[in-house]
Amino acid sequence: MKKLLNNAAAVIVVMIVLLLIIPLNPFILDVMIILNISISLIILLISMNIKEPLEFSIFPSMLLITTLFRIGINISSTRNILGNQGTAGAVIKAMGDFVLQGNVVVGFIIFMIIVLVQFIVITKGAERVAEVAARFTLDAMPGKQMAIDADLSTGLIDEQQAKERRYKIQKEADFYGAMDGATKIVKGDAIMSLIITAVNFLGGIIIGMVQSGMGFSEVLSVYSIATVGDGLVSQIPALLISTATGMVVTRAVSEGSLNEDASKQFTAQPKALMMTGMTLAILLLIPGMPKIQLAAVSLALILGGYKLMKKMENDAAVSAKASQMEEAMKEQQQTVSEEEEFKDINNVYELIHVEPIEMEFGYSLIPLVDEGSGGKMISRIVIFRRQYAQEMGLVIPSIRLRDSSSLNTNQYVIKIRGEEVAKGEILVDYYLALEPPNPEKEIEGIETIEPAYGIPSKWITVDKKEMAEIYGYTVIDPLSVMLTHLSETIKQHAYELLNRQEVVRLVENMKKQSPELVEELIPATVSYGTFQKILTNLLKEGIPIKDMETIMETIIDASMTVKDVESVTEHIRTALKRTITRKFCEGGSMKVITLDAELEKSIITSLTSGDHGTYLALSPEVMQNVITKLGIEIKKFGGFSQPPVILTSQVVRMHFYHLIEQFYPNVFVLSFNEINNNIQIQAVGNITA
Repeated sequence: MKKLLNNAAAVIVVMIVLLLIIPLNPFILDVMIILNISISLIILLISMNIKEPLEFSIFPSMLLITTLFRIGINISSTRNILGNQGTAGAVIKAMGDFVLQGNVVVGFIIFMIIVLVQFIVITKGAERVAEVAARFTLDAMPGKQMAIDADLSTGLIDEQQAKERRYKIQKEADFYGAMDGATKIVKGDAIMSLIITAVNFLGGIIIGMVQSGMGFSEVLSVYSIATVGDGLVSQIPALLISTATGMVVTRAVSEGSLNEDASKQFTAQPKALMMTGMTLAILLLIPGMPKIQLAAVSLALILGGYKLMKKMENDAAVSAKASQMEEAMKEQQQTVSEEEEFKDINNVYELIHVEPIEMEFGYSLIPLVDEGSGGKMISRIVIFRRQYAQEMGLVIPSIRLRDSSSLNTNQYVIKIRGEEVAKGEILVDYYLALEPPNPEKEIEGIETIEPAYGIPSKWITVDKKEMAEIYGYTVIDPLSVMLTHLSETIKQHAYELLNRQEVVRLVENMKKQSPELVEELIPATVSYGTFQKILTNLLKEGIPIKDMETIMETIIDASMTVKDVESVTEHIRTALKRTITRKFCEGGSMKVITLDAELEKSIITSLTSGDHGTYLALSPEVMQNVITKLGIEIKKFGGFSQPPVILTSQVVRMHFYHLIEQFYPNVFVLSFNEINNNIQIQAVGNITA
């Protein structure tokens, strides 16, 4: 018995094939017809209640089996109709009588309409949907496989989940491919039904009149009932199966069963029901229209839509109230949990953490930053970090990016160690046009100041971009404006980002190349703290610390004669003269501002030693005079690509830098010992006492 159940499908298929050969008496034929209708109805109901096609993956095979079963029944019924003078069982006779109802012509027309609807509309549509679904499923397979591989490589899913998803994709492709072929069977079955109907009718007339000697009217009555009845018991299951086929292949975008989706989506649009009811009410104005029926349907739709709308409003109010209560409970729980959390003093220390670099944005600038919206800011920051590390030898720490409701929608703020150091405003849908010294023509725009360098500029619309470039303006996109401001701000404050931990990392990195040199320097010659001060002094004046080997060797050598950090730094600057020259030299020449000999002499004589080292003690009048004249001379660098450089003697350099740094932080002070001998020096200004 168990073996028979395991092979039930094979036994059933064999029995169906035998139906094509073995004649059935009317009683057994009735049983087979009822069984055929029942199976078709079961398949239709299953197709309406599945959520995705793979839940009924045996459907293509069932389609073939039921079609074969139906053809076997058709052959047996045809044998009975033609061999028993139209007698083919009670089911066929009852169906024929019910449809014809004494009028052969009307009955045949109704029967043909049912057959043609099943063949032209449902079967043809299901075939087309299955064909398109199969093609799109196969075309989408490579993309789905790549998506699975990407999720697996990023850790979103594990190997087992990836296998399950790949198996499901393969099953979908196999299913839709099988459905594409199976729908051809349905189409062939519909055509065959038309042929069998014609054979039954024409063959019955010939047999009845020639062999049985029946009159034409009697033959027409007997065989038309049998033909129509046989066609109906065949076409009704075929219609159910075709409908099920269409439902299965169109379940791709469904979230639940057909009943769930239909009730959910229709009741979600009460306005559509009410508007339909109102439209039907307008039809009452047309003379001759059935008033009672229209009014009943119209009233039902309007009342139904109104009740649904009120229910949705009540549900929304209840949901909003529940959300408010839930948020209040969450806030209360959060307050309690925070109180519990901060009872542990270690958790309080987390509140005083300060980010090295922060950048806050207004709401309108979020698309420039958010990678999900196509923003490229993070990738550009990564490129800047790499370039700065290669140029200066310092790795910029992670930059925290976040939006801020306290800012204007177009504003951004840059913070170093938790404090604001720079601020700007960006118009996202505009371009920034930097004004040239002598533009050919003025261009219309919103006047502003470029945030990084303070250059007079204008925000222009996209359509004016090409014209602005023709007039000599330098046009920059909003993201580049913001990134330039960020990079220049980081460069100015890089020395503040060099903490003790980063110094240790640099030293550990140097140990891989010269472990003996590092061992001789730290802690034998200087401590980590002293080494950090020296590197900070270099970065503060824009000197790269990439050549760490030269810096360490110079510290070891200089420490034999000098002890203070400032003097050691000056020795290092001299050792890095090639680096300094390359940084400030342009085309083999360097444009500088020089100091008058009398001014340098005054500075030297004004040096005073104290508890904290040597400092400059110039009179306020001389200092004011120097600062004023320096401001005038710096303006001469406006047309140069080189930054302003002041050239002094080695003794004066450090003290003059400390004098002007708070007034002109972007001006570099160099000594003659820090420039290569092959460089041509061009003095564009001179400062006197």
